[in-house]
Amino acid sequence: MTKTVQIGKTDLIVNPIGLGANYVGGTNLYPDLSEKAGKELVSTGIKNGLNFIDTAFSYGFGRSEELIGEVLNESGIRQEVVIATKGAQRKVGSNYVNDNSPAFLKQSVEDSLKRLQTDYIDLFYIHFPDDDTPKAESVGALKELKDEGKLRAIGVSNFSMEQLKEANKDGYVDAFQGHYNLLNRDAEKDYFPYTIEHGISYVPYFPFASGLLAGKYNKNTTFHDFRSNMPHLQGENFEKNLEKINQLQEIANAKGTEVAPVVLAWYLANDAIDIVIPGAKRATQVLDNLKTLDIHLTREEIQEIDRIFS
Repeated sequence: MTKTVQIGKTDLIVNPIGLGANYVGGTNLYPDLSEKAGKELVSTGIKNGLNFIDTAFSYGFGRSEELIGEVLNESGIRQEVVIATKGAQRKVGSNYVNDNSPAFLKQSVEDSLKRLQTDYIDLFYIHFPDDDTPKAESVGALKELKDEGKLRAIGVSNFSMEQLKEANKDGYVDAFQGHYNLLNRDAEKDYFPYTIEHGISYVPYFPFASGLLAGKYNKNTTFHDFRSNMPHLQGENFEKNLEKINQLQEIANAKGTEVAPVVLAWYLANDAIDIVIPGAKRATQVLDNLKTLDIHLTREEIQEIDRIFS
């Protein structure tokens, strides 16, 4: 099944199932990853109708962008793919600090263009806010690049509600990327009403809550990486969340599918959300996520999932 949506008020038309590409070149996040496998994720998705890829400078400190650029350049399909990337980190000694200054953001865009081997970026986000720069000035610098044709749309990520309003003072923000999933629904109270009112697309990250909502875990699962510090994957919380996943599994079974596409379909049923960007470690997971396009949730099913995770 082929389906397309418009991202907010932009002219970006995409498959609503994108790819969160932190496993593509993100060796700082996943030390054991294979660059070949990362490129395969991208190429497999594109061959099967996926046309929206979300990356960032901080995924391998530019390496993710480079690998995606290689795939698109080798395939000659840049025009067919919508690329979102994020930047705001400036290196100071051996550390990185957030910098939203207009000069640094403009340089970040230029650097991303080189790594992606392209002359325009479809959607560029300010990845994290800094403490000093007025946010309307930051977004204003990106608007200048948009007017020059180097960007097609502007986004911000991880901004507080107040920072988002300041950033959008002139109406230039097209997308907001924030932490939202069935276990973390705070955005429904404040961000969603604002983004809907202003035509801003809310793009949720961690849609699977580090794998839990993809139905990947059971009571015997143990974690030996960054997930070992996540409260929702520990002790009594983990047990209660697995019970909720079991209820989701019943809905998925009735529809002849897995838990993951049911979860993604529930997000896309919300007026605030145009697209989702689940990550993947294997090409088969990309294909599984694309099964979401074949799922229709009834109003009763949407309400039941809402109840399970209320």
